[in-house]
Amino acid sequence: MGAIIVAMPKHEDSERIVSVIKQSGIWADIFICSSGSEILRRIEDMDISLIICTRKLKDMGYEELHGYLPPKLNLLLLTKDVRIGLYSSNIIVLQMPFRTSDLVNSVRMMLPGQIPEGRRKLPARSALDKQTIDKAKTLLMARNNMTEPEAYRYLQKNSMDMGRTLCETAHMIISMIDEVL
Repeated sequence: MGAIIVAMPKHEDSERIVSVIKQSGIWADIFICSSGSEILRRIEDMDISLIICTRKLKDMGYEELHGYLPPKLNLLLLTKDVRIGLYSSNIIVLQMPFRTSDLVNSVRMMLPGQIPEGRRKLPARSALDKQTIDKAKTLLMARNNMTEPEAYRYLQKNSMDMGRTLCETAHMIISMIDEVL
């Protein structure tokens, strides 16, 4: 995955956008540029995947900049003008003012290799962990007259409340019930 360039007329605006992207958990190198020529120098030296910019930079507009960019490079254009007619598959327009979530989702969509939020794969549970959880559910069902979904929900809630994994909570419940018996 390549890096991101943020190019806005005001440096403070670029810093705000960089901050939002970093806080969202997007893993990419991010560079701030203030002009089109600076962007073009960066893309020669580095692997850049996305440029976030406004319609006008210090020395050129986005149309001229887009003409110099390699075809694989994506451009996220931040603008107030919704009448812009774009005929390129690698440009997406985000109308200002925009919500932070719209910016983050656009960046995730345009960056190669980014996993959308909420779709990260969790490591699979081992067979031993599954047996431990099943044993804890069985003990809860027998001792507290719970159904299987109720026992599982009880394990889930307690693990979240205590800040532990489901398996750790199951071990604790098994040891507590075994002590009583």
